[in-house]
Amino acid sequence: MREIIIAIGLVLFIEGLLCALFPSKIKNMSKIIEKMPVSNLRSTGIVFALIGFILIWYIKR
Repeated sequence: MREIIIAIGLVLFIEGLLCALFPSKIKNMSKIIEKMPVSNLRSTGIVFALIGFILIWYIKR
């Protein structure tokens, strides 16, 4: 459970840091994402989830 909380904290830290350092880029990315089809967003989400899972699995084994 401790590792999950650390992982969530790390994600929030990285996202917050990116928003603080590059606010205009984040706004532009949001506009691009808004225009993307749902199927592309879903596919991209699945790919990133799999990459994250593989990284975690590799580190934990």
